Amino acid sequence: MTEHPLLDPNLLETPYALQKHLGFELTAWRDGFAIIEAPLAPILMNRQGIPHGGIHATLMDSAMGYAGCYTGDPNLQQMALTLSMTVNFLAQAKGARLIATAQCTGGGRKTYFAEARVEDEKGTLIATATGVFRYRSLVQKA
Repeated sequence: MTEHPLLDPNLLETPYALQKHLGFELTAWRDGFAIIEAPLAPILMNRQGIPHGGIHATLMDSAMGYAGCYTGDPNLQQMALTLSMTVNFLAQAKGARLIATAQCTGGGRKTYFAEARVEDEKGTLIATATGVFRYRSLVQKA
């Protein structure tokens, strides 16, 4: 995990099943911005022995989702649904870790737009994405 001063540990949520299974974690999160990281592991590889493109897409989709759903309040959870996402694959990972960085680029009361990129820890740009997301109702946690 890369150390980021942009992650308030009080805001961390319990990892969900897919997140646990794939081994990725949220390492930075603030209003309009998020970073998700995953160590490369055999479960993430395709039959050619390189990370499956769906992993890049999953990391960017998750990072863009978090980027648009920051509330700053550990008792108030915002969720969103992905309406559309375009992914461009650019290169193969050369390192041992995938890092998806996302930021919001606009939006309104019901939807927002975001962009993301996946790099490895060596700085190789592997994939980019843009997405459109619809906000769901806020959830007050007990």
